[in-house]
Amino acid sequence: MSTATLKPGPNIWLIRHGETEWSKSGRHTSTTDIALTERGRTQASALARLLATQKFDVVLTSPMQRARETCRLADLGGQAEIEPDLHEWNYGIYEGRKTVDIRAEEPGWSVWTSSIPDGESAVQIGVRAQALIDRLLGRDASNIALFSHAHFLRALASVWTTNEPSLGEHLALDPAAVSILGFEREVRAIIRWNLQQ
Repeated sequence: MSTATLKPGPNIWLIRHGETEWSKSGRHTSTTDIALTERGRTQASALARLLATQKFDVVLTSPMQRARETCRLADLGGQAEIEPDLHEWNYGIYEGRKTVDIRAEEPGWSVWTSSIPDGESAVQIGVRAQALIDRLLGRDASNIALFSHAHFLRALASVWTTNEPSLGEHLALDPAAVSILGFEREVRAIIRWNLQQ
């Protein structure tokens, strides 16, 4: 993956954690603190080569072990700060369940458009993402690395570009994938998306 053409920052690097047993099987994982699989650890370690080519002024990670371990294996753990707002979308009563099973009871259900009892709505995710963006832009930093989770990073990219989370529904994000948010002139843009080693 080439990053040689990145424009002056701030560039915000979105790094999804490596594979877990639940991500592998498609189970919604937010508050359950699942470890990386062996493959997930290999994926995270492979990130070190790419990320070593960059100097990060700020490295932030979700408090969940799958994100923290990905950060550590990518050789950025010594620089990392825990950022609570990087935690995954809270799936409430749907925690640990697969979309296909939820839809057997609630046809058409989607995390992006449906109610999530005891969890977070898309509107709440958008507010959390915007608050984080505001804090990141207030820092004197050219390169910022964020280690987090699929749905939250997709919503964050959507808020970055459109000021609302709904575009995230159309942004696939694989385990241990890297994406970069930045600017095209003065306009916020997605510079790279869902790239893997």
